[in-house]
Amino acid sequence: MTTPKKENDRRIFDLLGIGIGPFNLGLAALSEPIDGFSCLFLDAKTEFDWHPGMLLSASRLQTPFMSDLVTMADPTSRYSYLNFAKQTGRLYPFYIRENFFLPRNEYNHYCQWVSKQLSNLRFGFKVTQLDYNAGEGIYHVTGVDRRSGQPQTYLCRKLVLGTGTTPYVPDNCPLHDPRVMHSASYMQQKTYLQSQSAITVIGSGQSAAEIFYDLLQDIDTYGYQLNWMTRSPRFYPLEYTKLTLEMTSPDYVDYFHELSPEKRSRLIAKQKSLYKGINAELINDIYDLLYQKRLVSDIQCQLLTNVALDKIETSGDTLTLKFNHLEQEYALEQQTGAVVLGTGYQYRLPEFIQGIKSQIEFDDRGQLAIQRDYGIDVRGDIFIQNAGLHTHGISSPDLGMGCYRNATILQAVLGYAPYPIEDSIAFQTFDPTKIRARQHQPTSTYSATKAIPSKPLPSAAQPTQNSNCEPQAALRISPSGGSVSVLMAPNKEAQ
Repeated sequence: MTTPKKENDRRIFDLLGIGIGPFNLGLAALSEPIDGFSCLFLDAKTEFDWHPGMLLSASRLQTPFMSDLVTMADPTSRYSYLNFAKQTGRLYPFYIRENFFLPRNEYNHYCQWVSKQLSNLRFGFKVTQLDYNAGEGIYHVTGVDRRSGQPQTYLCRKLVLGTGTTPYVPDNCPLHDPRVMHSASYMQQKTYLQSQSAITVIGSGQSAAEIFYDLLQDIDTYGYQLNWMTRSPRFYPLEYTKLTLEMTSPDYVDYFHELSPEKRSRLIAKQKSLYKGINAELINDIYDLLYQKRLVSDIQCQLLTNVALDKIETSGDTLTLKFNHLEQEYALEQQTGAVVLGTGYQYRLPEFIQGIKSQIEFDDRGQLAIQRDYGIDVRGDIFIQNAGLHTHGISSPDLGMGCYRNATILQAVLGYAPYPIEDSIAFQTFDPTKIRARQHQPTSTYSATKAIPSKPLPSAAQPTQNSNCEPQAALRISPSGGSVSVLMAPNKEAQ
């Protein structure tokens, strides 16, 4: 880690990240080589471990290996997956495997490998409070070292919130009952689940499908009944055609962000199959396994769509699930020993944000008003990871767009782009008003190629890394899509 700049004998970091999931881990990896740029990333966990409750042996990523922590921003980085494969003796097996989609366990091992090499990470530190000193333009990040129990405060000029999402549990699901669990804890609860006479999986996304497939493999060994219920009209596949994938491009992010909040909300509701569906390969594997199991034994297995869960009754030895069939308007009950909720995740602002919440911008619906460069406050000091589904579209949770977002955040923080940021990469034109402009542009461009003079960071972080490309101007994109001035000097009050 580069030595933080000192002011009055205090350490002041240029950038401090809270939460170390894949997105902030990628930002840490891209930040560390930048000379003169001091940063630190904190997490309450004692080590990196990505969704340990869903590290099933047969599960894989839904994005290719190039969606690692750094490659799409810097293919030459020592923190790339290919370098991990080379350094761990896995490159030739990966080559022979001829499959771009990494097993989820391997991706977790890769991220752990990167985390152990970076010096700008601190695990085991729980942030409890954020404050802002307006006179100095400095944030105070206070927390507790979980090992020693000692409190400590870090100072910084910019913040990136990467605390991630939390399991979503519907109000009618009593999670306090140990027989009712979220998919996030599946691996820890698998042995218990397989001791039950009946198991019900609820949900129609990738997690629910992976759990159903995993339990289906042992159904004849343990003899349990296995049910898969969802309110969705079908077990729909993730749409993964190439022109549809262009909707995770910077071009579509530009288009989507310029729409009104009402239009964005309607669009997201229609686009679930673009980011919440099941791998088509897994759907076929499930069908084939059902077919094979039925050939050799009379398994008790039920799949039912169009059923909305109304209530879970926990009295007695078994759980009673009450559903309503949405098309037939028919009430039905299901007896089961345990329930696994594949109901997804949601973003919630952490409690420690209260000290600076007044500085964060919200829209009329009470949602974060996330700017085009992923800033969320009035000064352009605070940025956020993986919370922009309603402002930036389906690219927000996509691992493949993590490098793009991190390169954009670094450009906004530094005042220049240490990593080239691609622009206009799609064959499609999403905004018809820009057809004429596109006719005069190359297929793929960078967001800028010349440095525009601007005030440097007070900590003097300067463009000395990536000398093979010219630094780029940091432009803040207005809600209407137009570029509005160079990035304001750090901590300057919004005009």
